[in-house]
Amino acid sequence: MCGIVGAVSQRNIVPILIEGLKRLEYRGYDSCGVAVHRDGGLQRARSTSRVAELDAQVAADQVTGHTGVAHTRWATHGAPVVHNAHPHFSHGVGADAYTARPGRIALVHNGIIENHEELREELRGKGYVFASQTDTEVIAHLVDHLYDGDLFDAVKRATLQLKGAYAIAVFCRDEPHRVVGAREGSPLVLGVGTREGAGENFLASDAMALAGVTDQIVYLEEGDVVDLQLGKFWIESRGGSGSGGTGQPQGERYARVERPVRTVLAHTGAAELGPYRHYMQKEIFEQPRAISDTLEGVEGISPELFGDGAYSVFKEVEQVLILACGTSYYAGSTAKYWLESIAKIPTSVEIASEYRYRDTVPHPKTLVVTISQSGETADTLAALKHARSLGMPHTLTICNVATSAMVRECKLAYITRAGVEIGVASTKAFTTQLAGLFLLTLALGQVRGHVSEAQEAEHLKAMRHLPVALQSVLALEPQVIAWAEEFARKENALFLGRGLHYPIALEGALKLKEISYIHAEAYPAGELKHGPLALVTAEMPVVTVAPNDTLLEKLKSNLQEVKARGGQLFVFADGDTRIESEPGIHVIRMPEHYGALSPILHVVPLQLLAYHTACARGTDVDKPRNLAKSVTVE
Repeated sequence: MCGIVGAVSQRNIVPILIEGLKRLEYRGYDSCGVAVHRDGGLQRARSTSRVAELDAQVAADQVTGHTGVAHTRWATHGAPVVHNAHPHFSHGVGADAYTARPGRIALVHNGIIENHEELREELRGKGYVFASQTDTEVIAHLVDHLYDGDLFDAVKRATLQLKGAYAIAVFCRDEPHRVVGAREGSPLVLGVGTREGAGENFLASDAMALAGVTDQIVYLEEGDVVDLQLGKFWIESRGGSGSGGTGQPQGERYARVERPVRTVLAHTGAAELGPYRHYMQKEIFEQPRAISDTLEGVEGISPELFGDGAYSVFKEVEQVLILACGTSYYAGSTAKYWLESIAKIPTSVEIASEYRYRDTVPHPKTLVVTISQSGETADTLAALKHARSLGMPHTLTICNVATSAMVRECKLAYITRAGVEIGVASTKAFTTQLAGLFLLTLALGQVRGHVSEAQEAEHLKAMRHLPVALQSVLALEPQVIAWAEEFARKENALFLGRGLHYPIALEGALKLKEISYIHAEAYPAGELKHGPLALVTAEMPVVTVAPNDTLLEKLKSNLQEVKARGGQLFVFADGDTRIESEPGIHVIRMPEHYGALSPILHVVPLQLLAYHTACARGTDVDKPRNLAKSVTVE
């Protein structure tokens, strides 16, 4: 969600800024822009199209400079139109007071400023002119108002007046070769330049934006402000006591801090499509390898798979609380069945955005588990901090990004190694999350005495066979394509599952609605008679996940309820379920029954169904409307 790139250098940095935006396109956006310091002034280009169009515009307008910032915006405050696109310029007051003059501040921003209306009115009273409906423009004017020849000082003073979440990158017309960044609640990294003699330094919201430019990365912490100049940088962080200077409230000041420089390989090759039509298709077919990578090095089940000290934590905890959003929430919902049936530990799963806004009953012996692909999901991070504030110190994350805020915030972690996931609709991140959660189940079950050595060996054998089993499922793609042609003509769909596979039905419905824009919802199959059956007609396809488990006979009865009302059933059935194709029932046979790990196999054809339906409808599969890959605002 939104992307930032900034740079100071002795060379033209516009190609670097544009390439950085292209690397961040996967996060989702609806406008983009770039601004540079040029000939003693500010130059800018903005677009509500793709970065490729911005690139053409930049070339046509001959936008060049040695200092600048760029941005991809996912609209929150104000429609996705050019005047709301970033970068924003300040429009301050002149020497004769209350006379608008061209701006001297250029700024980009990720996040949401909660007190923007209050600040807007105050700045209007001082003569500032607003050209957009965004909360971001407020920050640009505020920095301008506080500027007195030192941009670093002005940004520090401005941040003390901001309430909400932000990552910002700012430069000033009056200070060439200087960019200042700050973060609170939204990710921001510093890239240390490695090009001989260039003296360049970079800012980005994601290290991937700097791939091919530098691999020397500093992860900024909450409250950090960073000053980038040619050949040098320094960081100050909010904290301590006393006055921090003019305009700073008592009790808050900034102090110089050191942050480690890490070598980060951003996997540039992962962004290549290869023979695939879309990134989502590529990532669906990468799942056998992703699962294999996630399980690499797992020779046996041990709590230490999740970090030092995990054994003592697992021994102490009496229940599990899972916090997540979207697809990750459905992974957690699946894991609840595993944790309670195999590890015998009470488990609750909470939507992160809801959890911190309701009264709960905390228990100090709870293992708080967060799940996030990016590790930067704002709602999940906030829910984690809320859980800790309630007196639950035992924290663990299942995450795909080892350097993310989520991993840094949690005491224990399992990194899923899915690799970079470009498509907004998550696929390989989901199945690798399930693999990590199953390992967690076995580790907790082992410590609690509910998983024997023989059971552990059996489960591990099944997990190691998953890549082969997934290849067999992917071979079903031609049959799924045939179904997708029919689904593409529908506007509604119903998904059914029972027990362990109900969350998989939820995930299947989510995938279909995300990328094909078909309204889809999922229900436990046993709930049909309690309402959803009223929706069943010949025009309502009903997708059913039908593994050969203890609930199969109950599920068959539910299928008959649909068939009797003229509904069209599309069933993904295990080979030995004895569910046959007939008028009104369409069956795709899964290669094999996979017991407790069956959800990892059954979700794959649902991903393929959503993908090929979207292709048939001609939607933007990798960048569905209104959605973002990494949701870094509340």
